[in-house]
Amino acid sequence: MSEITYNPLVAGMEQIRGAWGWFMVLGILLMILGAVCVVFDVTATFATVLVFGWLLLIGAVFSLVHAFRIRSWSGFFLFLLSALFRGFVGYVLVRYPLIGAASLTLMLASLFFVGGLFRAISAGMAQYPRWGWAFVAGLVSAALGIMLLWQMPVSSVWFMGFAIGIDLFVDGIAIISFAAAAHELPARTAHQPA
Repeated sequence: MSEITYNPLVAGMEQIRGAWGWFMVLGILLMILGAVCVVFDVTATFATVLVFGWLLLIGAVFSLVHAFRIRSWSGFFLFLLSALFRGFVGYVLVRYPLIGAASLTLMLASLFFVGGLFRAISAGMAQYPRWGWAFVAGLVSAALGIMLLWQMPVSSVWFMGFAIGIDLFVDGIAIISFAAAAHELPARTAHQPA
């Protein structure tokens, strides 16, 4: 006589299979939102900067409260300085979203350039199996960074909204494919062991 054991992975897959429609709806909504962000990339960029600024301001308030709650600790001034810095950056992003978009795009462009070069050089030096893909990905990332820097300040107005839109659209596709795969899972019958 075989002993039936509980498998949480199988139970979880049954729940996912039962909710495949919700995943499908989420994927479609993400694709629509992503397409809207790509079409209205300037608006999406400024909305992103404003949301980021407000999140920093809210985080600064919580950090400030936390700093004064631990004022007897030797790290009080570091927490206070961190809260004030977050508040200042949040205020600048909310008050001057165009400057905030330019600053964030400049940081992203620098990250793409430096990170891409590092990836390409390290892949070329290590030459692990199929290193060519990492080398090409690094070159593409570095080229994207150069393109963004070359087109500054114009690229700062549209890039973040466009990038967020593409990310949302691709996430939507991934969730839709997951929902389709979950829907095609065979239903577990009562006589099958868990």
